[in-house]
Amino acid sequence: MSITFYIPGPLCSFADGKSKIEIPASPATVREALQALWALHPGIRDRVVTEQGEIREHINVFVGHKNIRYTGGLATALAAGADISIIPAVSGG
Repeated sequence: MSITFYIPGPLCSFADGKSKIEIPASPATVREALQALWALHPGIRDRVVTEQGEIREHINVFVGHKNIRYTGGLATALAAGADISIIPAVSGG
């Protein structure tokens, strides 16, 4: 089984222009999945996490339809074949 990442437009340039990336592995947690993504596309890392390794305040990461901020953060468990979406927060007024 693989994990599928959905990459937002602003980050596609750091992912060889791809908006969908499959990781041919079954990582146990979101942290492990992101590490696999960064091994393939290291430019995404600094745009998603802080220097301390935490998800940036203006970035939301979803497993399926659930925001990981409410499911255990980077320790959120993954089922085989999970979909992970990286979504920048939208603000304005």
